[in-house]
Amino acid sequence: MRKVWFAAIWVTSAACGTGTEVARGPEVVTDTIGDTIVVHTVSGSVWGSDATLVPELSIGEMDGADEYLFGSIASIAVDDDHNVYVFDRQAQHVRMFDTEGSYVRTWGGPGQGPGELQRAEAMAVLPDGRVVVRDPGNVRLQVYGPGEEPSQEWPYTTGYYTSSPLWTDDQGRTYAPARDLSQPQASFGDLLAVFDPDGTPRDTISPPHGEFEGETVTGERDGARVTYGVPFAPSAIWTVHSSGHFVSGISSDYKIDLELPEGVLRIERTYEPARVFPREADHRRAQTERGIGMSIPGWTWDGPSIPDTKPPFTGLYTGRDGRIWVPVSTEAQEVENEDHDPDNPFSAPVNWRSPLRFDVFEANGTYAGAVNPPGDFSPNPAPVFEGDDVWAVSRDDLGIQRVVRYRITLESGS
Repeated sequence: MRKVWFAAIWVTSAACGTGTEVARGPEVVTDTIGDTIVVHTVSGSVWGSDATLVPELSIGEMDGADEYLFGSIASIAVDDDHNVYVFDRQAQHVRMFDTEGSYVRTWGGPGQGPGELQRAEAMAVLPDGRVVVRDPGNVRLQVYGPGEEPSQEWPYTTGYYTSSPLWTDDQGRTYAPARDLSQPQASFGDLLAVFDPDGTPRDTISPPHGEFEGETVTGERDGARVTYGVPFAPSAIWTVHSSGHFVSGISSDYKIDLELPEGVLRIERTYEPARVFPREADHRRAQTERGIGMSIPGWTWDGPSIPDTKPPFTGLYTGRDGRIWVPVSTEAQEVENEDHDPDNPFSAPVNWRSPLRFDVFEANGTYAGAVNPPGDFSPNPAPVFEGDDVWAVSRDDLGIQRVVRYRITLESGS
């Protein structure tokens, strides 16, 4: 059954000293196809205008106490009381800060003993306040807290390293990237190992779209083989929702599926594709040729053409509140490379930079609106989203990392 509806909400705004009420909201088409409910936003949003992120709290200093100096932040997490946890890959430890940004305690440190970390990669927080760290160097998941509780070790055999996050859900389960060891050619991350709240291995599951093959270019010579993805080609993207289900999509179209116990919620949105400019395509082609050429000297492009438009979205994040945050493609601008070295063949005189922009959807598929973060906002490591609060890593012009709590604020001021 196909339905068209206009989700109107009433907002009071000040105009010339008097209060006026205006209606705004998205125009949405809903449809049911088998066990899939499709929610397609044609136009408009709940917020009625774009939003930005305004910093409210910053943790981290250039000079000062060691507790506030970060080397290389690999993961951040936030618990129900809005305490903030920071995993520093360089220091191989986790620091806890309270909701005001004051240092509380440190867990871990380099080593192989109980509670120590060796080449750990990522961290997440469980609903009861325990912190889980993926530590393939010690072949385990390291669990700290809550508070002064003794640490625990959960065996986790992979033998591989990855930049992928570690996920937890609202039922206290943990999801860690894994590999099918019975398949020599399987890639790490083809599977997820699922752990119960007490660390018992529950299952091993396959993420969606495992059969998808993106467009690639390959160089081969004398037994060497190097493969790169075609710039701006569609890809399969997924993440784990706070409910414990997958959110996924193939970025050839603006269609994102949230798995539910009773079926699938498909989120769609009408969009205007972002262009790939000819000089931008040339720049990315040259980068690829240089990259493959490092191993296959003389290699030149012999694969599919670079698309003239970008995929509608480039990633997926989920909030602690169930919202889905979608980084969308934007048109890039050519900027001078201030660090260009004319004697370095891998240094280009210009770079192409695309502004970061998120589309935000409620867990029921309603389009809340778009968020344009400030320039120092980093999408890596994964930010933490909850309601109107966003925690993320920022990096200043000197390269100093901080963890910042931002507040979603409408750019119109309404």
